[in-house]
Amino acid sequence: MTISLSPTAEALTKDVLVSDASRQSATPMMEQYIEIKASNPDSLLFYRMGDFYELFFDDAVEASRALGITLTKRGQHMGHDIPMCGVPVHAADDYLQKLIGLDYRVAVCEQVEDPAEAKKRGSKSVVRRDVVRLVTPGTITEEKLLSPGEANYLMALARIKGGSEPQLALAWIDISTGIFRLAETEASRLLADVMRIEPRELILPDTLFADPELKPALDVLGRIVMPQPAVLFDSATAERRIAQYYGVTTLDGFGTYSRAELAAASAAVAYVEKTQIAERPPLGRPERESSASTLFIDPATRANLELTKTLSGDRNGSLLKALDRTVTGGGARLLAERLMSPLTDPQAIHDRLDSLEALLAEPSLRQALKEGLKQMPDMPRALSRLALDRGGPRDLGAIRQGLETAALIAGLLENRHLPRELGEALGDLKALPSTLALQLGHWLGEDLPLLKRDGGFVREGASSELDELRALRDQSRRVIAGLQLQYAEETGIKSLKIKHNNVLGYFIEVTAGNAGTMTDSDEAKSRFIHRQTMANAMRFTTPELADLESRIANAAGQALELELEAFEAMRADVVDAAEALKRGARALAVLDVAQGLAHLAEEQNYCRPTVDASVTFAISGGRHPVVEQALRRQAGTAFVANSCDLSPPSGAKLGAIWLLTGPNMGGKSTFLRQNALIAIMAQMGSYVPAESAHIGVVDRLFSRVGASDDLARGRSTFMVEMVETAAILNQATDRSLVILDEIGRGTATFDGLSIAWAAVEHLHEVNCCRGLFATHFHELTVLSEKLPRLSNATMRVKEWDGDVIFLHEVGPGAADRSYGIQVARLAGLPSSVVERARDVLAKLEDADRKNPASQLIDDLPLFQVAIRREEARRAGPSKVEAELAALNPDDMTPREALEALYALKKKLGSSGPSS
Repeated sequence: MTISLSPTAEALTKDVLVSDASRQSATPMMEQYIEIKASNPDSLLFYRMGDFYELFFDDAVEASRALGITLTKRGQHMGHDIPMCGVPVHAADDYLQKLIGLDYRVAVCEQVEDPAEAKKRGSKSVVRRDVVRLVTPGTITEEKLLSPGEANYLMALARIKGGSEPQLALAWIDISTGIFRLAETEASRLLADVMRIEPRELILPDTLFADPELKPALDVLGRIVMPQPAVLFDSATAERRIAQYYGVTTLDGFGTYSRAELAAASAAVAYVEKTQIAERPPLGRPERESSASTLFIDPATRANLELTKTLSGDRNGSLLKALDRTVTGGGARLLAERLMSPLTDPQAIHDRLDSLEALLAEPSLRQALKEGLKQMPDMPRALSRLALDRGGPRDLGAIRQGLETAALIAGLLENRHLPRELGEALGDLKALPSTLALQLGHWLGEDLPLLKRDGGFVREGASSELDELRALRDQSRRVIAGLQLQYAEETGIKSLKIKHNNVLGYFIEVTAGNAGTMTDSDEAKSRFIHRQTMANAMRFTTPELADLESRIANAAGQALELELEAFEAMRADVVDAAEALKRGARALAVLDVAQGLAHLAEEQNYCRPTVDASVTFAISGGRHPVVEQALRRQAGTAFVANSCDLSPPSGAKLGAIWLLTGPNMGGKSTFLRQNALIAIMAQMGSYVPAESAHIGVVDRLFSRVGASDDLARGRSTFMVEMVETAAILNQATDRSLVILDEIGRGTATFDGLSIAWAAVEHLHEVNCCRGLFATHFHELTVLSEKLPRLSNATMRVKEWDGDVIFLHEVGPGAADRSYGIQVARLAGLPSSVVERARDVLAKLEDADRKNPASQLIDDLPLFQVAIRREEARRAGPSKVEAELAALNPDDMTPREALEALYALKKKLGSSGPSS
């Protein structure tokens, strides 16, 4: 986020950052601040001063507003007060979390020099400070700032010009877990590829930022886009930069990458180096992804299907929430990754499904895995913090616990016949370094502090030297008492005491009468050194007591120093084992996803889908995974299952299209979405909510269900609908699945009907895809006579006593009407409006009328009735109303009441409504 400046602050900051005269007039401390801020103009500067991070000038104004903290001032500069605010160092993570959530970038400036060294240069010398890291949304590692179940990606976009068309590539890194991936892309699918990954931050060359071809996608991405100098994306130096990061001479052993991929990867690495300053996160080797290996889902489809969040941005109600039965952070992240990137390789899908089948066959193993995984900490993120030297004892404890848990889980899986995916996971678990687990178990205690500087994390008994120092630090009185007893026994002076004061420190004190024992021989004199003579006592020391005093005084510092040395040794060993630890953590995530999806399949009665390379799409008894769970949870009612068969008709090689008609509220949208979701679940490697499912791999999935306007980009609801429809018609293939709802309803009837008609023909003849096309244009049903792969289907309803009952069942055939007026009545429209609508509809549907609408314009009985009622109200009560008001039913017999009623009815009939 570029920091906006108020006019006064802008002028002041401009002077501060560029004026040598202003620097000369500033205090030494403020001069240092100005120089550091000038190097980080796009970041809020957290400037360390004692126990606070202080912010000055416009940074202070911006931060005080964003964080809701007090804005104060500190001195003056160029005749103006200097705005200032600050946050405590110990609570900095909480404030950083809020700033990162608002898309700010923060430069953290620490003291890099001992204050004592600064004083040597003069009493007014300022302690050296420098930026130790840049905190940005895509490069955070702190536990408080990260969501356990969500990845935190930094993405880089690069373009290489040359050849017939420029090359575009993406690289994305999660420095909190070490994931590093690459993929080529195209301008037409750029937004879809970025939305699939959902990065927190996207960097690209500043020369691309205003590129007209990419601008539509970048406008949608908004604030996550961060332009960087083009030199960062230089492809000529890209390979060398990546090789230097990994400490290798060539990337030949890493794989083959395009120039654009290397440029994107190099830029991502350079940005990580820029933000982490001197530290290097343990990134895995870059893995190349092929666009053909994953199911393409465009951004509109992802939003419409609510895969990871609802249209309102809530996780509850999304498909991910309905599927998630994982118990670890790594498992939750992997599940989301698989959901966002379903596979297109049937064999890889079968490997995942085999894992679920194996665990479903052994409930006891599945439960044991679940209970074991519940004890699993987030090893990859702990490892990343340790590698960046931001970790603490609890991160070492997480590695220790993770290794111990991994060993237990490996034991559960050993000596079993496992499918491929589970077998590979077991292999990675067995490859974890057991010696590291032993070492951490030897050194680390149980109750670990958050910060290493607090000490107390090394287990008692791990180091005799440390135990001795701790004893001196914590039990100095007991140690002195023991030495006092030793000296009393040695000299035979029972009244001997060891005392302490601020002048002599520790000393031995005896009465004057007993002092001779300690001075009557040369041996005694060398043993007990005279310190002070008092009127009634003499004081001595010994080399042993002097050494003990020094050790007691320094014990706390020395104990902490030893603990920090032990911490650094453990940290180094953990970082050395980074690759094995990451593979082990990934294996545990795989096991967590497998047990979670197996648990879901058993709990919800899901079936294993058949996935192959055909264009079959046959689902029997399918259900909507999200709606079904919501109905069961909220109302305890069962979901109405429906089948869908878009397989090639007899003798055809291409899939079918269903034209779905029926009333609003009948369940069309739910039916459309559930089939798309079942395809996604099957290709991500999950069991599906159906009695049976046979799905030929879908290469591209398109869903346009519902619509909204995009006023920021000047698009009406109908324009958005047409843009999304155009993307589908231009991109769908014969292996795609297309879900369309109500195309053409946003414009005039005949325009909309024409567009829908042409779209159905295009899907059938040009795209040749499998599809579901829901519509209220009943005229389209005649196309089934012309298009051989098009079939009519309808949502069944029943009418009872004037009401419509929605059965939520799909069957063959076409609806004869849409029941819109009945739905309007259910929604609570006034009965007069509903009745008038029925009358209008009857006249509009009268085939004998040439132009019924023109006659209806002059016939507005609804409003005429309203006018007559208003006139009657002004004229006062009628004769009938006056007589009715005079009656007292309590004083009348039943016969009298009945006769009065007949009389009133007679008068009303003879005089008419205006009486």
